[in-house]
Amino acid sequence: MDRAGDRGNLKAMIHQPEVSLMDHLVNLHNDSSGRMFHHQHDPWDTNSSTVITSDLSPDESVNPWDIILCVTGTIMACENAIVIAILFYTPSLRAPMFILIGSLALADLLAGLGLIVNFIVVYVFNSELATLSSAGLLLATFSASVCSLLAITLDRYLSLYNALTYHTERTLTFTYTMLILLWALCICIGLLPIMGWNCVREPSSCSVLRPVTKNNAAVLAVSFLLLFALMMQLYLQICRIAFRHAQQIAVQHQFMATSQASSTRKGVSTLSLILGTFALCWIPFAVYSLLADSSYPMIYTYCLVLPAAFNSVMNPIIYAFRNPDIQKSLWLACCGCIPPRFLSGPRTSSDV
Repeated sequence: MDRAGDRGNLKAMIHQPEVSLMDHLVNLHNDSSGRMFHHQHDPWDTNSSTVITSDLSPDESVNPWDIILCVTGTIMACENAIVIAILFYTPSLRAPMFILIGSLALADLLAGLGLIVNFIVVYVFNSELATLSSAGLLLATFSASVCSLLAITLDRYLSLYNALTYHTERTLTFTYTMLILLWALCICIGLLPIMGWNCVREPSSCSVLRPVTKNNAAVLAVSFLLLFALMMQLYLQICRIAFRHAQQIAVQHQFMATSQASSTRKGVSTLSLILGTFALCWIPFAVYSLLADSSYPMIYTYCLVLPAAFNSVMNPIIYAFRNPDIQKSLWLACCGCIPPRFLSGPRTSSDV
């Protein structure tokens, strides 16, 4: 009996390390699975625990789409900072048109900073307040960007429709008042997530851009489509007025017909570039926000958000760097000289 008992104890001693090893492997697997699920959490899910830098393992990979958006935001911020610096340090660029371009540049600059802040919030400070604040910043700045584009379009229309009284009616006081109202409206839009228009407590009501609710996203998408329709109508009127002016000049000065026709074609191509870029960048995302919800794959959202952000990268090129006056100031700031092509030649409607 003693020999049998010793043999049993010996057998237990032999197999005990195997049992302990198996338990250790099972526990290790469960722990690693839990960490993997924790790091693959939805960055907009504010109910999950806060992610700090020490939580990220060395082999943890950041979503490449978030990296692309962060880099895009950096480019946006740098480009528009240059535009704002040129407008601020050039006293001659104080006309209403340049003030509106400055508003657009400021909105895009803040939108770029918002993308950078959003990246930091997702991967470092993923708390409820930080998430809602980041979402509000992006809503406010991109809304201000779109509204500034509409203001620029309206200003161009009035400069042609009321060419004789434009400079007396469009004073700086009127322009600043309009921009104050515009920015106040956009700031109110940005405060909506913090004021309760979010899906933090009800994930089923989320839109494709959490924590914005589906109803809130639908209202914003419809408002955007209405603004785009208004912009398109204004640009069609601008083209019509430009062609009418070209015909009148051609009748009065036959020898200027070819030159004026070329200038008109250039102006129409510029307007087509502006409207086409805006439509291609924003309309797909607006329609998707109106139709989709949070159950759709995030890859679709990233693929449509990126072109919308890219529109803010193109805005300084289309509205600022193509303007002869801003180009002249940029040449003076960079090399202290002005190219001969800026010293002669009349301004045309295509330059604006």
